Amino acid sequence: MKTEKEKMLAGEAFITGDAELMQDKKNARILAEQYNHSSEDDVNLRKKLLQKLFAKCGEKIMIKPPFHCDYGYQIFVGENFFANFDCVFLDAAPIEIGDNCMIGPKTCIYAISHPFNPQERQKGIGLPQKVTIGNNVWIGGGATILSGVSLGNNVIVGAGSVVTKSFPDNVVIAGNPARIIRKIQI
Repeated sequence: MKTEKEKMLAGEAFITGDAELMQDKKNARILAEQYNHSSEDDVNLRKKLLQKLFAKCGEKIMIKPPFHCDYGYQIFVGENFFANFDCVFLDAAPIEIGDNCMIGPKTCIYAISHPFNPQERQKGIGLPQKVTIGNNVWIGGGATILSGVSLGNNVIVGAGSVVTKSFPDNVVIAGNPARIIRKIQI
């Protein structure tokens, strides 16, 4: 029989309030809190905290505090990454972000959803789905990226957009729900 953590890591429905997972969340919040209260001048400490928190991150990474996540160990960030103030990454499933990406303030990435059935939701069931963001992506402030979404390379997401489905390379998307506004010529 799988533990709830094993179910989550396998991408299966799991109980979000499981004791082991709650401890994992607590550990992530401790590291995030240390990061959020660290000095902007202490670049080495900040990088070490993110390397402890995330499954993988590049050498050149900058996240403006506050930053919040559920577990951290399912976040994979490439090289030359920037996230502005007040971002939230719910990483019940992997969140993979490529190289040279910029994320605006108050952006949320949710690699989890919940059942439509209210009785199932009341049980605290989480449905993890991976989020993948390609290279050279710019996500405008206040955007929300929902579970299961994959964004190709060179995508621009307009500020305040709600991204409910996947998009290919070289497009500008915006709106609620986000749709293609134009193609980018590379």
